[in-house]
Amino acid sequence: MEVEMTKIIFTNGSFYTLDPSQPFVESVVVEKGRIIDLGTHQEMILQWGRTGSKLVDLYGKMVTPGLIDSHLHLSGVAFNFLDLDLTGIKSKGEMLDKIHAKAKTVAPGKWLVGMGWDENLFSEGTIPTIEELNYVAPHCPVYLKRICHHAFLVNSKALEMSQYHPSNSVPTGGTVVLDPMTKKPTGLLLESASQLITKYIPERTYQELKVGLQQAMQLAVKQGLTSVHTNDPAYLGGLDATYKMYDELLNQEGQGLRCNLLIDFPYLPRLIEKGMFAGFGNEKLQIGAIKIFADGAFGRRTALLSEPYHDQPGQNGDAMYDQETLYHMVQEIRAHAMPLAVHTIGDKALENILDVLDQFPKVEYRDRIIHTSLVRHDLVQRLADSSQIADIQPRFVVSDYPWVKERIGEKREPDLYAWKTLLDSGVLCAGGSDAPIEPLNPLLGIHAAVTRRSPGDTHGGWNAKEKLSIAEAVKLFTVGGAFTTNEEHLKGTISRGKLADMTVYSNNLFTIENPDQLLKTDIEMTIIGGEIKFNK
Repeated sequence: MEVEMTKIIFTNGSFYTLDPSQPFVESVVVEKGRIIDLGTHQEMILQWGRTGSKLVDLYGKMVTPGLIDSHLHLSGVAFNFLDLDLTGIKSKGEMLDKIHAKAKTVAPGKWLVGMGWDENLFSEGTIPTIEELNYVAPHCPVYLKRICHHAFLVNSKALEMSQYHPSNSVPTGGTVVLDPMTKKPTGLLLESASQLITKYIPERTYQELKVGLQQAMQLAVKQGLTSVHTNDPAYLGGLDATYKMYDELLNQEGQGLRCNLLIDFPYLPRLIEKGMFAGFGNEKLQIGAIKIFADGAFGRRTALLSEPYHDQPGQNGDAMYDQETLYHMVQEIRAHAMPLAVHTIGDKALENILDVLDQFPKVEYRDRIIHTSLVRHDLVQRLADSSQIADIQPRFVVSDYPWVKERIGEKREPDLYAWKTLLDSGVLCAGGSDAPIEPLNPLLGIHAAVTRRSPGDTHGGWNAKEKLSIAEAVKLFTVGGAFTTNEEHLKGTISRGKLADMTVYSNNLFTIENPDQLLKTDIEMTIIGGEIKFNK
C-alpha cells in the first residue's frame, strides 16, 4: 500500500530566514503549504524524517523567503511575448531595422504594436521621425510605447487609421508633438494623447491575452518570484476579464505564482458592484489597492517638481490632476475603505498626494506611494508612517542615470532615489521592477540597489551614499513586499505558520565579496506553497 507523503523536508540548505528570532537554519519542514518547523538538519530529520515524509536535498544552496515584486505589469510582460519587444535597443538604426523586419510579417492594414524603446540608450540620442517610420512600415499602422509608457511613436498610417485631424481635441494632459516649422505631427505623442490612437487598435482576444499572461507568470517564477503585485485591467479588457483570467490561471489551472491585483481608479465602481475589496480572494489571488497617477516621468519632463527642471527653466512638469480633483478621487476611494496606490515620481507630486492623504483617516490596508523617485528632505518624515509604504524600483537608477542629472540639477541629486535615507528614517520600503519598463529579474533590482550603477560600469555608483547593503536590498523584495499588502503574517520571512514560499540561489548572496557576482547568480529553485514550481 502506497504511503501518502504529507510532509516535505527541505534540508541541507543555507536558509536565511530574515526572522530575527531564528535567523539561520539548515532545514525547513512543510505541510499543506505551510512551514510547520525549522532548525538544524539533524533536529528536523530526527523529529520529522519518518516514513511518509519526503526529503528534498538542497546541497548547501542559499535559500531566502520567496522573492516578491511589489510593482509590475504582468500584462506588459505578456505583451512582450505577443508584440514587438524593443527593450534594450541601442540605436535608432537598430530600432528601425527591428520594425522593418516585424512589418514584413504584418498584413496590410493590420497594426504593428511594440513597446520598450528608450532613446536614452541610443548612440544618436534621437528618436525615429514619422518619415522614417513610414519608410520601414509603409503598409501598416505602427504604434510603439516608450519604456516608461508616457510617450508613444506612430507613423502616418496610424494617424490615418485613427482619423487624426489637427482639429481633434486632445485628451487632458496629452500632447501631439508638432514640427515647429511645418506644424505637422512628428509621430511623437505624450501621455493621454495616446488615447487618440489606442481606441482604434483592435483588442487582442481573451485567449491570446491569457496565453501571453501565462507565459509572463512562468517567466516570473523562473526568475525566483513567488508573489507579484500587478496592475493590469486597462490592458486585459477591464476588471471582469482581468480577474477571470487570473482566477482561471491561478485557482483553476495551478500556475502557482501568487498575485495581488492593483485596480485602476476608473474600475472602482465596478469593483464595488462586484462586492470586491482590498484582500478579497485567497492566498493565490487577491484584490489590492486602487491605482491612480499623480504625475508623469523624468524622461519627458512630465514628473511634477517643486522647482523647475534644471535643463528647461520654467517647466515644472505636469500634475495629472489638480488638487481638488485629487481630493475627490481619494474621497471616493476612502468611502469604500480602500487603500491607495499612487504613481509619484516628482517631489511636488509626492507633496500633493501627502497633503490630500492627511485629510482622510487611515484604512486597514497600507497606502503605497509608487516610485517615490525624488523625495525632498522635508517630506521624508511624512513618509515614515506605518500606514503607508514607499514602493521603490531600484533599477530606475540604471535607466535614468546619467541623463537625469541634467534634468534635476546637482542641487537636487541627493534627494534622488534616496533609499538609504528612507530606510534609516523609518520609512517602510518595498522593492519592485515596474516590468516591463525595467527587467523582471529581481536580482538585477537587488544589484542596482547595492551598486547604484549599470552592470558593467566600474564607477562607485550614482549618489553612492544611498547604496543599500545586500541584506537591505533582499529585504525590499521579501519583507517589504509582504508589508505592502499587509501580509507580513503570511510572507516575507521563513517562519513557523507562514506560507512555504522560498527562493533558492546558485550563490550565497550574503557572503559574496563583489556585488557584481549577483549578475552571475542563477535561480536554482522556486518553491511556492511547498511545491517546487521551478527547478533549474
